[in-house]
Amino acid sequence: MTESYSASYAAAGVDIEAGYRGVQLMKSHVGRTVIPGVVSGIGDFGGLFAPDLAGMKEPVLVSGTDGVGTKLRIAQLLDKHDTIGIDGVAMCVNDIICCGAKPLFFLDYIAIGKNEPEKVAAIVAGVAEGCVQSGCALIGGETAEHPGVMAADDYDLAGFTVGIVDREKIIDHSAMAAGDVVIALPSTGVHSNGFSLVRKVFHVDHADLRAPLEALGGKGLGETLLTPTKIYVKPVLRLLEEIQAKGISHITGGGFYENIPRAIPDGLCAKIERSAVRVPPIFDLIAQTGKIPERDMFNTFNMGVGMTVVVGKNDADRSLALLRESGEDAYILGEIVPGGKDKVVLC
Repeated sequence: MTESYSASYAAAGVDIEAGYRGVQLMKSHVGRTVIPGVVSGIGDFGGLFAPDLAGMKEPVLVSGTDGVGTKLRIAQLLDKHDTIGIDGVAMCVNDIICCGAKPLFFLDYIAIGKNEPEKVAAIVAGVAEGCVQSGCALIGGETAEHPGVMAADDYDLAGFTVGIVDREKIIDHSAMAAGDVVIALPSTGVHSNGFSLVRKVFHVDHADLRAPLEALGGKGLGETLLTPTKIYVKPVLRLLEEIQAKGISHITGGGFYENIPRAIPDGLCAKIERSAVRVPPIFDLIAQTGKIPERDMFNTFNMGVGMTVVVGKNDADRSLALLRESGEDAYILGEIVPGGKDKVVLC
């Protein structure tokens, strides 16, 4: 028993010692993410990071924050918690890469009904893996026990990242022009958006999530839905070393119709070839089971495209080659054309 043990607090449902055990269990995972610039260790009051500004004329910090959403319910039903943290990181770092920013560090926040150190450590293991995949450091976080507010087995996960980009290299869409090419970076599936609709369609609280389904190539529905969000940071940073990206969109909640227009300036439109979109089987299953119209599908889910990058026509072939060298099965999705009110059309 530690000196800070409080019997009264424990009687109220908060186990301080469980929190300390959780910190000890997660230290090895956090250690995997240490990169040059990390100053502080886990457990300090603040996370310290000293960025390398060499070669940058006017460094600009870029921040992003997000949560995993109700995909967490799938993790809870399957009692599998070691990948959901990847989603938490992905939702943040994939956003700031759209500005051309390199993620520097990440902090997480876990609210949980009852602090089970092993479960918390598994969640943080996923967060650490996401940080490794994106090349940033996990320099801090918080685990808050909420008895009486959350069920004992319930938890929520959110976080934020800070990255950096030289002002002259910020992707601001000003160079985009008709004739530019839209490139698709495939998703790993549903990623972390639209799960309120997914849960309704499949009645997940009462479904057999482990049963193999022919429509999913023999995989279970739960395994398929829990597939972590792909992190695009390293392939996109590699691309930006050689190619001027004129616009990048992270396809999250709102799908094509909300996210692609965010990277398109007024007067232009992204013309997407519907036949070019490589739609994974999970989306067909969602649409068929829920009788969801195609427009609603494209207005809710990524439909197999986790990120789009707009480049000049003359840069398209080299861009595809660079992305494929980085392991991305990138392909041409459409082109930029003159437009009016609509900034994206599927045809």
